[in-house]
Amino acid sequence: MTDATLVIIDPATPLPAGTAAPEDRLRVLDPQQPQINVTDLGVTRGDGIFETFGVVGGDVQAVQPHLQRLQRSARMLELPELDLDAIEQAVRLAARLHERDDVLVKLIITRGIEGLEQPTAWAYAFVGDDYSHRQHHGMKVVTLDRGYPRDIAKTSPWLLQGAKTLSYAVNKAALREAHRRGAEDVIFVSTDGYVLEGPTSTVIMKVGDVFVTPRTDQGILEGTTQAALFGIVASLGFGTDYRYVRRSELDQVDGLWSVSSGQQITPVINLDGTDLPYDRELTQTILKRLQSRTS
Repeated sequence: MTDATLVIIDPATPLPAGTAAPEDRLRVLDPQQPQINVTDLGVTRGDGIFETFGVVGGDVQAVQPHLQRLQRSARMLELPELDLDAIEQAVRLAARLHERDDVLVKLIITRGIEGLEQPTAWAYAFVGDDYSHRQHHGMKVVTLDRGYPRDIAKTSPWLLQGAKTLSYAVNKAALREAHRRGAEDVIFVSTDGYVLEGPTSTVIMKVGDVFVTPRTDQGILEGTTQAALFGIVASLGFGTDYRYVRRSELDQVDGLWSVSSGQQITPVINLDGTDLPYDRELTQTILKRLQSRTS
């Protein structure tokens, strides 16, 4: 066991029926040694996709929702068909070999070395950021203009909005801007005034007894943690809704959260300098249920 685990999937495309089992195609390598070719298009162009799996108590969470989203992203980028069985085995192996039970596994697939048409794929298990303070005490968030209208996925599908790609330079720049403004995170808003998502998270708000998240046909990702959370709050007697959300609605919410595989759930206690209501007991109940998920 080690403090980091790297599993290479070779190759990413499916095996013909009757050939080697998915686990026979995995290689465990030293993550401290160079493994990726410098001409790989994931490195030179950011041409690839990824998913980040949460692992709590040794259990990899939301495996099938992550794999389904990965498959959608691959199709949007016109990558070769993926061998989801081999990918799942790689993710589980990386998690199992790690010395800690609570980690993240990042699954990355690139278009590979330019001209070879051979995808590169690997799963990397590591200890993620510590979100415990935010989870219990909340965080400050700012809204930033995403630079396009909410119908961008329909009008300009070549921009790949809604795919989980490796091109995260804009998201990282947005987080740096948030820090300059004294906040920890960002909620993106469309140019026509609709709530979208965070740089690495899904937005959820509570209005009365209903939990609401923005519709994904606005070029945003379907949240795997958000889907699990909706199941949890429904079991607690709350309603759930997917709809278009105006930026102005965020000032009137009864609760606002950012959710993702890494942080699970974090309450937003201040938005653009204005304090928001925070139900600590409800948040902690949801957090414990999210952390206890198994797949």
